[in-house]
Amino acid sequence: MADFPENLKYTTEHEWLDGSTPAVIGVTDVAAEALGDVVYLELPEVGAQVEAGAVVGEIESTKSVSELYSPVSGTVAEVNTEAVDNPEIVNEDPYGKGWLFKVEVTGTGELLSAAEYAAHTGN
Repeated sequence: MADFPENLKYTTEHEWLDGSTPAVIGVTDVAAEALGDVVYLELPEVGAQVEAGAVVGEIESTKSVSELYSPVSGTVAEVNTEAVDNPEIVNEDPYGKGWLFKVEVTGTGELLSAAEYAAHTGN
């Protein structure tokens, strides 16, 4: 049974975000495990405008390529260059060093609590 941090919000597409300013966004351990070994990240550029629910990049693993969705609307403030250079940290620490990008939020999409996300994933 997975344990999802209570302080985060989640999407049905398996992204998470925290409540900080700017908001930190990453993928859940469910997504990281399903993907397998992450080998490449394509993330939005700093300054890019993102829309909640829209595709903003890709995560490539040894198994597949998956689209990355933004859980919020706003301006990309920072990209985790360490994760781009060493994508395996997404598997190793998805809620810590494996964060993907930060957004100055202007709006949010549909977000789930940890309990709702656990129910959604069957955990």
